[in-house]
Amino acid sequence: MPAGLILVDIQNDYFPGGKMELEGSEQAAQAAGRLLKFFREQKLPIVHIQHLAILPGSTFFIPQTPGVEIRADVQPLSNETVIQKHFPNSFRETGLLAHLQKQNIDQLVVAGMMTHMCIDATARAAADFGFECRIAQDACATRSLTMNDKEVSASDVHTAFLAALNGAYGRVISAGAVMEELQKDLRL
Repeated sequence: MPAGLILVDIQNDYFPGGKMELEGSEQAAQAAGRLLKFFREQKLPIVHIQHLAILPGSTFFIPQTPGVEIRADVQPLSNETVIQKHFPNSFRETGLLAHLQKQNIDQLVVAGMMTHMCIDATARAAADFGFECRIAQDACATRSLTMNDKEVSASDVHTAFLAALNGAYGRVISAGAVMEELQKDLRL
């Protein structure tokens, strides 16, 4: 069965000058761009996920603003699927599951933003639906979080959430390792 690439929320608001800038977003987008190039060259399935904020009081990903647009580094081609969502989980109230099932995809490569929110929710749901997942750790980005006056650095948030996913919900590896593994699979 083919592996599919899921690029989650790589949108302008997460980059410098955006309304919810993440640490490492530019580097993560570059790694995601390398994955995208590989999937295009191998003619493997690609799905772009775009978050549109619809809840009152939302401060980013506001429809019809530049911040909601998918970043140029990973801009979808006209023949690539774009699925819009309104919740962290890319499967929730979207056609993603049906789309993947229709294409007989049983393996997913997940990359994008934010590691602690949409990547976490999407990878967990994908595993619960029976997909074998690889999460490209260097193609994801997040931000620092605060709880009870304690700040947790973006690096620690990123590491902790990926560590929690690794094993039970998928394998967390670099984008380069993903491409090496898939290249071997394609030769079999």
